[in-house]
Amino acid sequence: MDNQSSALTLFKNQVGIKFQLYNSLFTSLPFHRIEKTGILLSLLLTICEDGYRNRQSPMQIMDDFFARQTTFTTEAERLDLLFRFVQYVERQVVLFDALEDAAFRQINDMNGVGTLRHLSSEVMQDHKENELAKLMKDFGVRLVLTAHPTQFYPGPVLGIINDLSRAVIENDSSDINMYLQQLGKTPFFQKTKPTPYDEALSLLWYMENIFYPASGRILTYIKTQFPNAVPEEHSLIQMGFWPGGDRDGNPFVTVDTTLKVAEALRGGIIKCYYQDVRRLKRRLTFKGVENVLADLETKLYDNIFVPGQQANITAKEMLDTLKQVKETIIYQHNGLFLHLVENFINKVEIFGLHFASLDVRQDSSVHGNVLEEIAASTKALPDNYASLKDKEKIEALTQITTVIKGDDLKSDIAKDTIKTAKAIQQIQQYNGEPGCNRYIISQCNSALNAMEVFGLLLLAGWKKDSMKVDIVPLFETIDDLRNAAEVMKELYDHPVYRKHLKKRRDKQTIMLGFSDGTKDGGYLMANWSIYKAKEELTRLSKEYDIEVIFFDGRGGPPARGGGKTHKFYASMGKNISNKEIQLTIQGQTVSSNFGTADAAQFNIEQLIHAGISNSLFSKRNFTLEKKEETLLQKLAESSFKSFSQLKGHPDFLNYLSQISPLKFYSETNIGSRPAKRGGGSRMTLKDLRAIPFVGSWSQLKQNVTGYYGVGSALKEFDDKGKWKEVKELYENSLFVKTLIDNCEMSMKKCFFPLTFHLSKHPVHGEIWNMIYSEYELTKKYLFKLTGKNELMADYPVEQLSIQVRERIVLPLVTIQQFAINRIREIEDQRQNTPIKATYEKLVMRCSFGIINAGRNSA
Repeated sequence: MDNQSSALTLFKNQVGIKFQLYNSLFTSLPFHRIEKTGILLSLLLTICEDGYRNRQSPMQIMDDFFARQTTFTTEAERLDLLFRFVQYVERQVVLFDALEDAAFRQINDMNGVGTLRHLSSEVMQDHKENELAKLMKDFGVRLVLTAHPTQFYPGPVLGIINDLSRAVIENDSSDINMYLQQLGKTPFFQKTKPTPYDEALSLLWYMENIFYPASGRILTYIKTQFPNAVPEEHSLIQMGFWPGGDRDGNPFVTVDTTLKVAEALRGGIIKCYYQDVRRLKRRLTFKGVENVLADLETKLYDNIFVPGQQANITAKEMLDTLKQVKETIIYQHNGLFLHLVENFINKVEIFGLHFASLDVRQDSSVHGNVLEEIAASTKALPDNYASLKDKEKIEALTQITTVIKGDDLKSDIAKDTIKTAKAIQQIQQYNGEPGCNRYIISQCNSALNAMEVFGLLLLAGWKKDSMKVDIVPLFETIDDLRNAAEVMKELYDHPVYRKHLKKRRDKQTIMLGFSDGTKDGGYLMANWSIYKAKEELTRLSKEYDIEVIFFDGRGGPPARGGGKTHKFYASMGKNISNKEIQLTIQGQTVSSNFGTADAAQFNIEQLIHAGISNSLFSKRNFTLEKKEETLLQKLAESSFKSFSQLKGHPDFLNYLSQISPLKFYSETNIGSRPAKRGGGSRMTLKDLRAIPFVGSWSQLKQNVTGYYGVGSALKEFDDKGKWKEVKELYENSLFVKTLIDNCEMSMKKCFFPLTFHLSKHPVHGEIWNMIYSEYELTKKYLFKLTGKNELMADYPVEQLSIQVRERIVLPLVTIQQFAINRIREIEDQRQNTPIKATYEKLVMRCSFGIINAGRNSA
């Protein structure tokens, strides 16, 4: 039996069968009407499956269900049952999540391809130890946890998933039953929006309970296998953090929030260290060690519990103390429990006193407005600053000598911008420089946008020669990606900025955003544009002797750069810099890929392996040849043309707004950030954020941004007699293979029978038919390309997982479409009825279970 067949059998036994078993326990839980709810839900699922086979609409299916299976006659009674269905399905999804988490170690080969043990054997087999040590001097993986609103599980539910998974692993039926009861009584719906600080505390749980132990284990293993490979001054694993620092489009993030989150991060890591020291003390009861650890314990305790003691310890002091303990154990106590001390040292080297680097991010338009206000109200900039040309503005910004106080300015945003630039210094003072040393500029489309941040830092009191902040431009739209090299060339050519880079070790971090790129250009064009931008920026940076580091803004689903992320990094080839792998981890991706220490360790190892193997093993050269690049460019252009035609349809945004739950995203109370940029009431595609855009297509089960245009592009080349070239490209390029794999994942989560009734709709029919035709065309050509006859055939475990999850939420997507249709009917009849608000709440509540079941669908 091969590995995939074995994993599939394990999945069926450990997840599939157990789900059926534990799911049946729900009906026996001591809750009001739960047995009847479970039975009726099973009937609804059957009616949905039969109904869609017979091309019924969600409205017909629900009417049929109410008529045949219930005696309810009033709308209020029916709605009450539908809300109970939602609650029931939400808990089924949690159960399935917990079972998958519990089976992770059995289903995934923790020593197989892509793991560090696999890498270790490859390195030793090919005698690459010296090359690995050289590579490790500056290679690293940085995972940046973001506050993007795609996490529908409130904190208590995440805790239950964790506990339930552990009970399943231990096969403790008593605890399982108890946790299922707890799940039944725990609310899933947050009545108020979380604050940015709430979001930070939620992710801090993952830092303390998942990333802290998993990262320590990884570094310990590498140092054990290759003792001289990892330098002490460079951390192989780094953590980044956006809640509290990311103010792009989020008016609720203020300088007070930023400082409070930085303090919470420091407090979190010191708490972890305190617990580790107490555990160490139970083992290291030896002479010359016990007192040293007791002193360290006291200092850590004071930092947590005694006001005013936060600055009485440094990361260096901790490392010096632990190294002293290590020496004593080696030379006086036969190395007893040495591995515990080394594991602790590794954690301190990774996390310092900052735990995670808090990134500051803001939109470039805000900086421009703030600087114009400063010029108009102070003498720090020329009076005519607003009317200057870009180059003149840059010159004025580099000549700033005046330090201003934020309180002197009129607008709140200007005050906060200056105070935030000052706060970075304060955070570095307490948490160390890694605590906060990057300023990311959204919508960066000129060199001026980067230099505006340089000027703001000068205005806040930073000195040119000691500015310990990396200025990180973010390029997202297709046009911005095309112009990225031109923007960076202008920056590299500027003597002041070049001198700044010299002080920052000649390193330039550039962020590239998948989400808005896909929304702007479609799946194929966005991915190709990012690839080409990276290639061009790598070439340019080498010319200037600058080491470029790419920071990828990836979301959960393939349409936002997610999916099989590690394969993308393994496929980059030699023309793209990969000294570090940096990417955002957000929403469901945090809980699905990093929900347990085992899953986190496995997925971090996959990323490390991808980055190292790409550089270390030349026999796996995935660099695209010139003719392959030309072919990909033409495919991307063809795909972009198709996607642009769809987006350009006059009914496009109206279709999404009317048929999907798009307009209810802002009411879900899952994130502090609004669903769109700007304060206007009118919805525009430009202002609409990528998360609700992609997520709405996902809930419609149409996933447009994950495949649209791919089929048309492949057909065009087939019609031109160039299919052989396309087939060779697919077979020879891991990059293209990964693109297709992720495309198949998006398509696997589509279900067009849900919306088939729109095919003949007088307004929406044309759009629906365009989307469905492209889906069928893409499926046809993907089968022709891969030689398979079903989507995701190479990934049977993931394929089955998606099938089960989609079946669990089939009643929810049906109920959601039924509710959206009722809202439209009420609006068309211009009725002023309170029942409309109830249906709106029902649409929103259905979103929770649908998104959670998809795990990487928003």
